[in-house]
Amino acid sequence: MQPIQTKYGDLIPQHTTDDLRKKEVLPVRYHENGTPKTVPLEMQTSIPTPVGNIPAELVTFHENGTLKRVFPLNGKLSGYWGESDEAALAEPTPVQTPAGMITAKVIAISFHENEAIRSLTLWPGEVVSLVTPVGPMKARIGISFDRNGMLRSLEPASPTSVTTPIGDIMAFNSDALGVNGDMNSLVFDARGAVARVTTTLSQLSVVRPNGESDLFKPLYRESYCSETEQEPVPMIVAIGKDTITIQTHCDLPTIRIPTADHVFLSESPLPRQNTIPLMGCGL
Repeated sequence: MQPIQTKYGDLIPQHTTDDLRKKEVLPVRYHENGTPKTVPLEMQTSIPTPVGNIPAELVTFHENGTLKRVFPLNGKLSGYWGESDEAALAEPTPVQTPAGMITAKVIAISFHENEAIRSLTLWPGEVVSLVTPVGPMKARIGISFDRNGMLRSLEPASPTSVTTPIGDIMAFNSDALGVNGDMNSLVFDARGAVARVTTTLSQLSVVRPNGESDLFKPLYRESYCSETEQEPVPMIVAIGKDTITIQTHCDLPTIRIPTADHVFLSESPLPRQNTIPLMGCGL
């Protein structure tokens, strides 16, 4: 099998299969300019990345030839090979990030075109600790960085109070899905201030210039796990320079409120909410 030449070394593409994890030979794909785009590997290979040597079964590249994503595992899920089987093969991987060394089982590591790390996607159940602009925090699912190395976003592992320009808000998204770690529910701007936060434990009062006030808080829906129970719908609050944007449900329109002449008061935790069920009935 002819190796694929890359700036990270010669890679041997997948050319055999097995009965469980790899049921078909995946093709090598190329960009229009001829550089490799997607390379499934014959065997797990150590890739020298900007954040350390990372074991990989699948790698993707930007059009300029730099790494885009590295996947330590690339098994094909089926009725005979499930997520738990694949996860059992995952090993903790040390990754040198701008937020410090993080060692965890990762589904993927992605990079910007300038080779700066873009994100980590963690296996379900993995929790890591890191320093953020609002203090030390534990994260699950994903962590992302901008191309200058600033922490861009993370998924809080548990309800965590974060300081924002409109008060302290309990950050947590019970509906967060581990598709990838590029975008998460707690987002920071280039200055390190909170730009967006998802919450199921805080409510926001807005006092208008005429003295009247509006109350925004997470709504409730029938639980995915039981028809007799209700669970909170995460509320998203985006904090801009001149506008606060609030969305209490994905099916409802967002509400934009100018910061000028308005007073914002946050309250948390909500007295009704004692526990936060995770999507998937706590699994």
